[in-house]
Amino acid sequence: QVQLVESGGGLVQAGGSLRLSCAASGRTFVNYAMGWFRQAPGKEREFVAAISWSAGQTSYADSVKGRFTISRTRNTVYLQMNNLKFEDTAVYFCTAGSLPDTAAGSYKYWGQGTQVTVSS
Repeated sequence: QVQLVESGGGLVQAGGSLRLSCAASGRTFVNYAMGWFRQAPGKEREFVAAISWSAGQTSYADSVKGRFTISRTRNTVYLQMNNLKFEDTAVYFCTAGSLPDTAAGSYKYWGQGTQVTVSS
């Protein structure tokens, strides 16, 4: 059974940092791109960041460029979030797919999500 399990979410003040982790199990994800999406209450799920299987290619949403960094090991993907803002508050989802795309429909596997709350 394929599983993506996120961790590292929590409550942080604006300007603070958090590091999200996503551990993949059930199969090897070494050839899969992995990404992070987020969904705030009342809003659609939106792309945050993605990384290719080789870690040689990364992409970011404009809203997080310069503040968030995605990285990975063989079966784990990380999202380092610095200078957090109130508008970063959302449930963050880890995902895996064939390409580091910005479209949610391109990804095959999804985690359950981890809540990130930024207080202003």
